[in-house]
Amino acid sequence: MGVRRVKDAIKKLPDSAGVYMFLDARGRVIYVGKSRQLRKRVASYFQRGRAGDNRHELLVSEVHRIKFVRTSSEAEALIYEAGLIKDYSPKFNIDLKDDKSYPFLKLTAGEKYPRLLITRRKSTGDGALYYGPYVNVKLLKEALSFMKKMFPLRTCRRLRKSVCLEYHIGQCLGPCEKKATDKEYDETVGQLKQFLEGRKDDLIRALEKQMKRFSRVRRYEKALFIKKRIEALTAVRQFHDRSQHPMYGELDELQNALGLSSQPLTIECFDISNIGGKQAVGSMVRFTAGLPRRSEYRKFRIKSVHVIDDYSMIREVVRRRYSGLIRHRKNMPDVVLIDGGKGHLSVAVEELKKLGLGRIAVASIAKEFNHLYTLGRKQPIRLSPGSRLLLLIQRIRDEAHRAAVTYHRNLRSVEAFNTELRKIRGVGPVRERMLLLSFGGMSGIRNASVREIETRGVDKKTAARIVKHLKRR
Repeated sequence: MGVRRVKDAIKKLPDSAGVYMFLDARGRVIYVGKSRQLRKRVASYFQRGRAGDNRHELLVSEVHRIKFVRTSSEAEALIYEAGLIKDYSPKFNIDLKDDKSYPFLKLTAGEKYPRLLITRRKSTGDGALYYGPYVNVKLLKEALSFMKKMFPLRTCRRLRKSVCLEYHIGQCLGPCEKKATDKEYDETVGQLKQFLEGRKDDLIRALEKQMKRFSRVRRYEKALFIKKRIEALTAVRQFHDRSQHPMYGELDELQNALGLSSQPLTIECFDISNIGGKQAVGSMVRFTAGLPRRSEYRKFRIKSVHVIDDYSMIREVVRRRYSGLIRHRKNMPDVVLIDGGKGHLSVAVEELKKLGLGRIAVASIAKEFNHLYTLGRKQPIRLSPGSRLLLLIQRIRDEAHRAAVTYHRNLRSVEAFNTELRKIRGVGPVRERMLLLSFGGMSGIRNASVREIETRGVDKKTAARIVKHLKRR
């Protein structure tokens, strides 16, 4: 591969997390790697004067094409890297299969309701499936946390009699109480296998089929959950050839639509979530070059508004977000997006002007017609269905909505758990959590005797108060 072609290919790589593949002249994958910054990492292989061994020089000399998989995080890239190495067995990758110092992911496929866990021991004859090994343990733990949310399998060693906290926070399907059918659980296990093997296209097709099936039988909550999983997966781009540079076209379109002088590389989007004004929360998500920066997301519990008033809530979260950035001298975004209509847009602009930030471009996106509102136009910008710009804005808006709804749901869940136990003298947040986990939820605690509660490390008087209080309910 000529020097010029290498430089052209590298320029078109994204400066984000992902997996890269080097292919030789015959199209064979000869090396697979991962990085938090794809462009910088791949460029390092071809730098002049780089000290390298014969193996490195031989690798570089054989590179003819470059492909990559864009991922939402380096932790996700770790999983894809291992799967691609297993699929292609690239000749320049170091073989770690027999190195017992590195951990594996173990899917306990021999169990009725399989679990996914990290292990350093690879056993034979236990019916389990092993993936890896993985060199970076920290990233592997992050990846496992992501997979627990995407594929909520049980984590308990022994199947409980009732659902635990993991079910209530959406990280377990609850097979102990048949909250999901055996078929649904098996489907989730199959989807996890596809994810671990890097078969994302097959996985998305399977999820779409499952979502349609739930919709047909009017199980809309299940269908919505599957839809969110599809969105999270499709937000991560698939294989791209070195000739493609997908994201900057959308940003050019947004620049033109809003009349900006430069590309809006950094976008922040706000959403509000509440039911009847209770536990109202706001979320802010940050995207850079079209990709989420989850470490920079922010959550807000609404403090100053106690009635149903979305406008006032938008005012509060915008004021808190940007007064905080000013105070800590942080960089401002290029564009602020608001999930809502023209009224939401107006109050957001007013708050920014009060802070001296009137130069920041602000727009709002209305769900009903996918209209983009700006204060500089009397009529909304009508985005064409299926256009790249609409898909980008929808992805950002939906991510803000997901973050707000998840935070709101978690607060409501905590409030529900707090309501009864926290009224009992001697029960604080630590003891409450311990009891919920130990008995698998409120129903388990209600059915427990004083003696059973005592065995969980609670003194006899407090245990008696718990039983007495819950029996009255």
